[in-house]
Amino acid sequence: MNRSSKLNLFDFTMIVVSLVIGMGIFRTPVEVAKAVPSPMIYFAAWLAGGFIALCGALTYAEIGSRLPVTGAYYKIFSFCYHPSIAFGVNCIILVSNAASLAGVALIGAEYITGVIFPNLEHTQTAEITIAVICILIFYGVNLAGLKMSARTQNVLTIIKISMILMLILPLFFANSQSVQSMQPLKQPGMIEYLKAFGLGLVAVSFTYGGYQQTINFGAEVSNPARTIPRGIFIGIFIIISLYLTINYAYYKVIGFENMKEAKGIAAIMASHVFGDAAGKILSVLLFLSVLAYVNVLLMSNPRVMYAMSEDGVLPKLFGKRTERREVLFASLTSFAAVCVLVVFWAKNFETILSFSIFLDCFGMALSAGSIFILRKRMIKPEGATIYSMKLFPFQPLVFITAYCLVGISIMVNKPLTALTGLGVLAAFICIYFLTRKK
Repeated sequence: MNRSSKLNLFDFTMIVVSLVIGMGIFRTPVEVAKAVPSPMIYFAAWLAGGFIALCGALTYAEIGSRLPVTGAYYKIFSFCYHPSIAFGVNCIILVSNAASLAGVALIGAEYITGVIFPNLEHTQTAEITIAVICILIFYGVNLAGLKMSARTQNVLTIIKISMILMLILPLFFANSQSVQSMQPLKQPGMIEYLKAFGLGLVAVSFTYGGYQQTINFGAEVSNPARTIPRGIFIGIFIIISLYLTINYAYYKVIGFENMKEAKGIAAIMASHVFGDAAGKILSVLLFLSVLAYVNVLLMSNPRVMYAMSEDGVLPKLFGKRTERREVLFASLTSFAAVCVLVVFWAKNFETILSFSIFLDCFGMALSAGSIFILRKRMIKPEGATIYSMKLFPFQPLVFITAYCLVGISIMVNKPLTALTGLGVLAAFICIYFLTRKK
């Protein structure tokens, strides 16, 4: 790939931010507030989530600098464990990402339909049409090449960050009456506190998740050994700062008890900034935020399919690039087509998303654990200076332990979901061995 068409530090940082900041921060705070008994536990969950994300960022920064290849999130499973595990985990991630993209596109279509067609009654047909058009537009953007996709992503991510900053504005104008006086709360025991903290941390962890997929761009990043660690650090710092500040704004302006029952927490904040026009303006901003997520998944997932093709578990066609733009045409087209198909029954894919959350815990713990194997085998690009974590192995151990605990929490609270997820993973692994044998 030409150096001029590779991702620079700013491009890569914006991808990190976009993969993490989705719709979650506009919904998750309500769920966390419902799960915990006090503001102290609420903020403790967000701080712990930020600390875990930082440990994960440091771990993936070293993994990315040691193995700077396209589709590295597949490669680390294949190289460090076994191709069957790599195939199973990444197939589920591809399906859940397609479902996630389709679901988010429909949410964005729902927001913008009311603005474009104010007199049109709520119809599923209009939302499906807009969602499909969005996917096709960004499919076209990605066909124009990685650099064009990255430039588009930069603009959309800046809009997304600006939107969060605007929702933080009421913090500076809120008076003491904005916060409800805290009602005396029943003091739970230590076990109840820990359980509530765990439930809150489950939601928080996945609001911080997504940055691990940035290592898929390894071979397409300029000076990856330097750019990947720096991009992940800067991106995670931006994300943690924005998340903690907007959560404090929610608490300060809406009040902790009111947050538990708040419907459309972002709309409440927007009304403090835009007044009567808040609904339409917020709908447009949320729609643009959705577009950033659609584009970044169309950028990332075909690179996993490319890596699977290199490993021989997908046909070689999925690894071919176009001559002029160096686009992964077959992989991009296949993933976009799956996303379009899923749009028509996306609501039925909520079950896929629910058990993929459990498998994400499994995948995150295993992928982070690959750093021990990469270090033991002394894997690094020839002649390159790699990033090496200080205080190793503290960071990966914290990260792995946290995701193991989250996975156990899901297994205890939703055993059927966890067993379904493991069953689907086992099915994909069986498919791998059957196809390889054939």
